[in-house]
Amino acid sequence: MKNKPAAINVIWLYLILISIVVAAYTGKMDAITKASFDSAKSAVTLAISLVGAMALWLGIMKVAENAGLMKVIARAIRPVMVRLFPDVPAEHPAMSAMIMNMAANMLGLGNAATPMGIKAMTELDKLNPEKGTATNAMCLFLAINTSSVTILPLGVIAVRAAAGANEPASILIPSILATTISTSVAIVAAKLLANRNPLPAIVSVEKSCENSDDNQQKEAELVKLGAVPKFLALALIPLFLFAIPCQFIQFDFHSFPHNFITLKPLAFSGFQSINEATTWLIPVIMGTLLLIGYLRGVKVYESVTDGAKEGFQVAIRIIPFLVAIFTAIGMLRASGALELFVKLVSPLTNLIGMPAEALPMALLRPLSGSGAYGVMSEIVNHDPNSFTAYLVSVFQGSTETTFYVLAVYFGAIGVKVTRHALPAALIADAAGILGSVLVCHLFF
Repeated sequence: MKNKPAAINVIWLYLILISIVVAAYTGKMDAITKASFDSAKSAVTLAISLVGAMALWLGIMKVAENAGLMKVIARAIRPVMVRLFPDVPAEHPAMSAMIMNMAANMLGLGNAATPMGIKAMTELDKLNPEKGTATNAMCLFLAINTSSVTILPLGVIAVRAAAGANEPASILIPSILATTISTSVAIVAAKLLANRNPLPAIVSVEKSCENSDDNQQKEAELVKLGAVPKFLALALIPLFLFAIPCQFIQFDFHSFPHNFITLKPLAFSGFQSINEATTWLIPVIMGTLLLIGYLRGVKVYESVTDGAKEGFQVAIRIIPFLVAIFTAIGMLRASGALELFVKLVSPLTNLIGMPAEALPMALLRPLSGSGAYGVMSEIVNHDPNSFTAYLVSVFQGSTETTFYVLAVYFGAIGVKVTRHALPAALIADAAGILGSVLVCHLFF
């Protein structure tokens, strides 16, 4: 019996073929040739640029894992995760890694979310009875990631503020509502498609979990700290907390002792306050995980370097997948096929209240993060207070680059048979776009 080709095979092939056919009519053969080489180069450059972030955060995750913190996090949110991922044991490292990834995405910490997502996929692959084929848990996790559960779309708000929008942070609530819609649809679609496309039963889940736990115990050689090292480490906490009110105080040594301490003027807008708080998040998360690991006896430096080795290995593994995806998307854009499709479907989008100017953004968002960001920035800068600018801002804040996420996450573990992951993710993308249109009409 012959297996049906995965959706990604068909989509990738037709992206290439349509680009070539359209370029033949538009006279852009030279453009798509150049785009194919440039895109392949960009894919490799991106993979290399990811090495540092992945090495750092996979190393920090290793500290949290060796300290037992991952199990604590998994237990805290076990009831929800067990229902969403019944094939994954509640105590398995994959559970806590998925939770950390989702939390990072919600807070808009993209640099930290990707390594955590790769870590989650790596752990899920340990439960996989058919290596190279995505499991139901992998498909659902990827669909949730591409639906982009985001609470703080700070990058988009920053663009709107720089362009002079009257209320740059006004997209916050619409983005949350739109991403809630897309995530709900992603979960439902992944569950329904899993029933139609069953995978052989996982018979070694408990065994895999036990083996994973045994490996962790062997690797995590804890040391006993004395009272002095613990005291010095804990003393840093009140020292750090004291720095928070110091942000609102200024010292003038030239006026000592008169007017030595004065309060800074509190003229922060709501966006600035959120942005300032968020810049503290990554260092605080990093420091907290390392401090907990140290206090629990983890050899933090050795654990970080051990975990960081995975970052280099992952970067090499994802290059072929990124090259294939980026080349197809680059050729499609260069051929003019995207602009042609926009002209053909714009009469239909007008019926649902989507301006024709916003359609390229909606089509580019699943394909190209940088392309979609560029379109969004151009529209916002042109007329920051228009409905179209408001709509594309919500698009950017409530959807994700589906093909990039698929290439990175599945490429990291060598999954080639993606099963229903891509259809579920694309359905979630469509729901996110339609939900954004609806929400924007209610709030604008």
